[in-house]
Amino acid sequence: MKQRLVSALVAFIIFIPIFIVGGNLFNLAFYILTLLALKEYMKIREKTKKFPDFIRLISYLMLTLIYFYNKFNIDFNFNIDYRIISGIFLVILLPVVLYHDEKIYDIKDSFYLLGGIFFLGYSMSLFRLYRNIGLDIIIFLFLITIVTDSYAYFIGRLIGKNKLLEVISPKKTWEGSIGGTLICTFVCTVYYITVINPNVSIVLISTVILFLSILGQFGDLFFSAIKRTYEQKDFSNIMPGHGGVLDRLDSIIFVVLAFSFFINII
Repeated sequence: MKQRLVSALVAFIIFIPIFIVGGNLFNLAFYILTLLALKEYMKIREKTKKFPDFIRLISYLMLTLIYFYNKFNIDFNFNIDYRIISGIFLVILLPVVLYHDEKIYDIKDSFYLLGGIFFLGYSMSLFRLYRNIGLDIIIFLFLITIVTDSYAYFIGRLIGKNKLLEVISPKKTWEGSIGGTLICTFVCTVYYITVINPNVSIVLISTVILFLSILGQFGDLFFSAIKRTYEQKDFSNIMPGHGGVLDRLDSIIFVVLAFSFFINII
């Protein structure tokens, strides 16, 4: 527990100024996190064989193109040149034939990488978009996952008896999940109507937050399923006691994806 608290404190000290300053500093910080996320995504699948260095390099380059293509966007029209998409498909798929050796690089590897590049590139670019809209929005989204995860953990440890989805995450309980969701809904509703929009319908914003809190937990379980599939405890150990970038951003990634449906109505 002490190690987790120290790691969390260090992370807060580093990232709070980055969140406040925003702009290029924020863009650069989350670009680095995006590269680290892809590195973890590739590494967890490399238990039996490593991706060729050329494929790794190309993957990072393609991820960079997706992340920065809409750098100055402040609306929800995500644009990307068809030539970039075509290039990504070609440089990831063609090596399957060129290597012609499933022990080095095969079709499953190529589609695994395609999914990761587009998923991480797009979802992580949404963080930049929300920060461009306003600091209060990005704090709101992180608050949803922090409050949900924290109270789900403590309530689960205190009174949790019924396992939520033991095959994927043995420690999570229904009691913790429900308790974390309800407390998150209350706390984040108060934050939203106090800081962001005091005129919003309380019923509407509470419903949205309830949905996002639940969906964030699905994100946690989704990434846990990846780790379970490849028999790994964490994606990495970049934050001692917490794991890697994807271990910390698992819930929030699903939240930022879903929030794009609601931002124009609340």
